[in-house]
Amino acid sequence: MAVTTIYLARHGLTVDNVAQRMQGQRQGQLTPEGVAQVESLSTTLAGVHFHAIVASDLQRAVDSASIIARPRGMAVTTTPLLRERDWGGFTGRYIPDLKGLPFPDNVESMEKLLARGRQFLDWVQAHYAGLTILAMGHGIINKAIQAVYHGKLTREIPRMSNAEVRILTLPR
Repeated sequence: MAVTTIYLARHGLTVDNVAQRMQGQRQGQLTPEGVAQVESLSTTLAGVHFHAIVASDLQRAVDSASIIARPRGMAVTTTPLLRERDWGGFTGRYIPDLKGLPFPDNVESMEKLLARGRQFLDWVQAHYAGLTILAMGHGIINKAIQAVYHGKLTREIPRMSNAEVRILTLPR
């Protein structure tokens, strides 16, 4: 069976990251540093042949993926499967103020997030089997995807920095 390779990346630094705001499923805007981070990642990945570039449909991920796609003359395919965790009532709030507070009822459950991570891996196999793709996501969904992939708990997966990439191969 052919191997599918996923370069799983996190978007560049955003205005909300700097302000310590819970971004969740807000669109987000890259900072100049975030743009530079992704441009550096693009240079690092210049020798990798991608058959496709996919991204979360949130603007910060689309913009990050576009920085890598543009010099390659490639389009970016979006999927809501790569969206960041929905933080419900915590969305937009100052993160240090949330410490110790109970989660609002409308926060996406870890079970749903992990199920979405599994759906993403299945979607990649259904659409890109045997190919190499770049997948531009977000910190928490990327942790969920890796947790499913490695059969671990999300807390066992190291946090991804902005514009960091990790390589997954399927089937596993």
